[in-house]
Amino acid sequence: MAVSAPVGIDELLERIRAGYTRVGPEEARAAWRAGAVLVDIRYQALRERDGLIPGALVVERNELEWRLDPQGSHRVPEATGHDLRVVVICNEGYASSLAAASLHALGLHRATDLAGGFQAWKAAGLPVTTL
Repeated sequence: MAVSAPVGIDELLERIRAGYTRVGPEEARAAWRAGAVLVDIRYQALRERDGLIPGALVVERNELEWRLDPQGSHRVPEATGHDLRVVVICNEGYASSLAAASLHALGLHRATDLAGGFQAWKAAGLPVTTL
């Protein structure tokens, strides 16, 4: 088995993001209104500090694939099929890109992430609730 030359995280993110179209805050909101699932993968301390996006499904990053795999035994009710539109949201839009790529590998071909993450959502003045 051939070993690939190592790449840095910036190059990896560039390669991953070339495989799908990321969305901005307003696009994410419109996608949610059209039936997409917004998935907040931020850890608890960030959610407590900054709040939540109303209607977003909270799934911590280390559980994401198990919860969104439509064929998985630990899936959430929202994981209805491989055609599900998912917008992954992290704090600033980096970890969410890696998470979206992982969902693509599971066959969720419409998965994407929010460019700029939760912070971009909040900066755009979109709704946020506190815990």
